[in-house]
Amino acid sequence: MNVPAAIKKSMGACPAFRISSGDTNYFALVFDREGEDCDLVAVVEIFEPGGRTPPNGHLRAHEMFFVLEGEGDAYANGECTRIAKGDALMIKPGTAHAIENVGAGKLYCLTVMVPDEDFAALIRSGTPVKLQEDDLRVLGGLR
Repeated sequence: MNVPAAIKKSMGACPAFRISSGDTNYFALVFDREGEDCDLVAVVEIFEPGGRTPPNGHLRAHEMFFVLEGEGDAYANGECTRIAKGDALMIKPGTAHAIENVGAGKLYCLTVMVPDEDFAALIRSGTPVKLQEDDLRVLGGLR
């Protein structure tokens, strides 16, 4: 794959997916192995009000959440930490974790996982969704 040294994207051009039909969160896929030949996955994870990830963990990957908008509770090995706009959270490999939107509006997190551990493939296996106007307003995709 011939990939340029620097890659710029508009969020409006990023494909978005919901992994399972009953999920209360969806992902705007920014960078991954399939698209950019890199060993990380970077997404904007968008949680509906009351939305929550299922508890999960990663064998080798560090996962970072940076809150772009909204507020949530982050659960890691049974402990709860409140996160809000401007907060960054690092989850270490082997840590059982979940994120829950506790705010009135959507929760937006820039989520980066290194190495990928097939997270991007899981996201891409889901159902394509269209980013909504409020999503694009938060993510800067409306110009």
